[in-house]
Amino acid sequence: MKRLAYIDWLRGMACFGMFITHSYDAWLRPEYHDTRFYRATQLIGALPAAIFLLLAGASISIVTEKQREKGIGRNAIAKQTVLRGAEVFGLGLLFRIQEYALGYRWVPWTDLLRVDILNAIGIAMILAGILVWLTSAENIAAARRRGIRAGLLGAALFALLTPPLWTTLRPRFLPWPLESYLNGVHVYQQPQHWLFPIFPWCGFTFAGVAFGFALFTPFARFRQSLFFLYLAMGGIAAYVASAIFDAAPFQIYRVYDYWHSSPEFFLARCGFIAILLSVSYAWCRWGLAMKGFSPALQFGSTTLLVYWVHIEFVYGRLSILPKHRCGIPLATLGLLIITSAMLGVSIARTRWLKSHPKKKNAPISPERPVLANP
Repeated sequence: MKRLAYIDWLRGMACFGMFITHSYDAWLRPEYHDTRFYRATQLIGALPAAIFLLLAGASISIVTEKQREKGIGRNAIAKQTVLRGAEVFGLGLLFRIQEYALGYRWVPWTDLLRVDILNAIGIAMILAGILVWLTSAENIAAARRRGIRAGLLGAALFALLTPPLWTTLRPRFLPWPLESYLNGVHVYQQPQHWLFPIFPWCGFTFAGVAFGFALFTPFARFRQSLFFLYLAMGGIAAYVASAIFDAAPFQIYRVYDYWHSSPEFFLARCGFIAILLSVSYAWCRWGLAMKGFSPALQFGSTTLLVYWVHIEFVYGRLSILPKHRCGIPLATLGLLIITSAMLGVSIARTRWLKSHPKKKNAPISPERPVLANP
């Protein structure tokens, strides 16, 4: 199966955003944290994780459609998806063990149970696999329609349930490691916005499931450019609706926090990602993305690897710069170094795959396709 270039390109751009957010967060001195510059870099960080999760859902739908066309049964499809999700979740646990082992003298043991992005992606993939199984039907078109509706409904429920689960209806009766998977409370008194609990983060994967199935509707197949134009318009409408709901004179929640737990912010991010998907599609079809070497496409094919490696050289003991002791120029230099280094790691990985034909990645296509690493 071929891979969608515009999905790889957007995933690669999310890697750039991730590098920016993490680098300035890890290296800038505390006095810079109140500046507009720092706040702008952290605002960029609101998108990469959501993009990774949403595209993981799209990937599941795309693979599912291809397998259904081959006549593969729903049990086999669901099993493959759930096992892949369990694998990613296991990698998340392994990553936490690695981080603890490398910094055990300074890292509390509770960090072993921290809910990070890989944990969220793994659980989201498992839940999406169950969703695909539940919405299956003998008729592929009927199953596709069910998948779109269920994906959108699931995304809405994750978003709408987040505020109470973070505040007034917190499941305090659960041990904190389990409660943290629902609201990211970890060992603190309040949920932490920098963690990745099921609510709301898995909602992005369900939105991605709906998007992935929508790619196989007759309209999207035969009028693809118009489909992405409408997608961009829908994204703009979602972003505007988010602003309108946020400015409403009343709120349905007793505790309302737009930037961290509100359905409005979830809607805004989904809308912005829809716009970015349309821009990515246009850039890969009519722009320069497919002409010559593209760093974004390169990163997009190895996101898991560059995420794993760069964390240790930004936040870990092997940080290339002293943490929280740098000015903007030095932190910017570090950003350029880490980005270049991760590009080298990504290229090395691709070349290694090419030297092992059985594990070789499928070619990239700007139109058709399927996708890879979450």
